[in-house]
Amino acid sequence: MKVMRLLQMTDSTFPVGTFSFSNGLETATYEGIVNDADTLMQYTRSIALQGAYSDGVAALLAYRASKAGDLAAVEEIDRQLMLFKMNDEARTMLQRMGRKMAELAERFYPDDKVIAGWHADIKDEKTPGCFPVAQGLTFAAEGLTEEELFASHQYGVINMVLGAALRCVRVSHFDTQEILFKLSEDVPRLYEKARTMRVEDMNAFVPEADIFASLHEKGNMRMFMS
Repeated sequence: MKVMRLLQMTDSTFPVGTFSFSNGLETATYEGIVNDADTLMQYTRSIALQGAYSDGVAALLAYRASKAGDLAAVEEIDRQLMLFKMNDEARTMLQRMGRKMAELAERFYPDDKVIAGWHADIKDEKTPGCFPVAQGLTFAAEGLTEEELFASHQYGVINMVLGAALRCVRVSHFDTQEILFKLSEDVPRLYEKARTMRVEDMNAFVPEADIFASLHEKGNMRMFMS
């Protein structure tokens, strides 16, 4: 059953709105930075790396705080992750997806006090409601492992970019699946570092992605939210 839960919460059809965002890919394509399978591979790896050492770390820390029943720690991680984001579209993405995930999580686990308290504070605007935090709480409630949480997070980040690529880059389903297959080999190494990191250790030096996001906010070509 846990495998089914893992598949459900990792699937691209899980109704949290991942299809609405591209992590800056649309602008990177429009500017000619990403134009084929090779450049898409490089771009997606950069976004996955950025996510691993920021959102991935926050998800793991929220998971542990939830296991400990520490709502205050969960909400501090939530706030720090929101402060970490440099552009409006990244913050919008985290909150829209996080709040949908929180609503689903409370439906799935109505007796989980941490999820219920966190969701209530989101609605009262006492905490942002970031998606990686929601992932951490949901995986903790289900009894899935940290490794499964991190793999699901990385799959979601990579698949978000690749799903968008099929709509704005000249690549095929075969190309995107090959990229996903190759990038999955990076996940164990990324996890080994991310699992030892604290909130203050989070880092994501991929300035091009933030530039693309800022350009997208005022751009004329808009297929995605980000």
